[in-house]
Amino acid sequence: MVEKRSLDALDVALLAALREHPRAGALELSRITGVARATVSARLQRLEDAGVVTGYGPDVDVTAAGFGVQAFVTLEIAQGAIEDVQRDLEAIPGLLEAHATTGSGDVLCRVATSSHEGLQQILVDLNRSSAVVRSTSVVALSQLVPFRTLPLLQSEAAPGAGRSAMRAPAP
Repeated sequence: MVEKRSLDALDVALLAALREHPRAGALELSRITGVARATVSARLQRLEDAGVVTGYGPDVDVTAAGFGVQAFVTLEIAQGAIEDVQRDLEAIPGLLEAHATTGSGDVLCRVATSSHEGLQQILVDLNRSSAVVRSTSVVALSQLVPFRTLPLLQSEAAPGAGRSAMRAPAP
């Protein structure tokens, strides 16, 4: 079980500033948030050490990169075969993510490809796994809300803790 790491308003402000200005260094982040550069560096290091910040790579829009056909695939797998299916899924380049789930299915996958023919091939590849008993897919027509974390973090941020020096967010 993952231990909950309590974020405060400064942590969330730093994460929001990084989301808005992903190439900003500690000095620029200190200007944006209104806290000392050393505080920014220490907070970011703490967020990294706690596993809250997992990387600084670019966010990639797979549709803009030429992979506009996306689908969600629910897999029913053989009892006790989660490790086997994980290994098989990792070998499929068009598989963006997969989650073990509760309910009628066991694994929910998000896949992307450049064509419907490519989607058909991914579905064939998924069903080649000896661990997969059945699959069900739905094609995504459009994205209504992109993956996001800031509204959740902001709703649960602990008040205070370093906030006295923080500037109010710009309207």
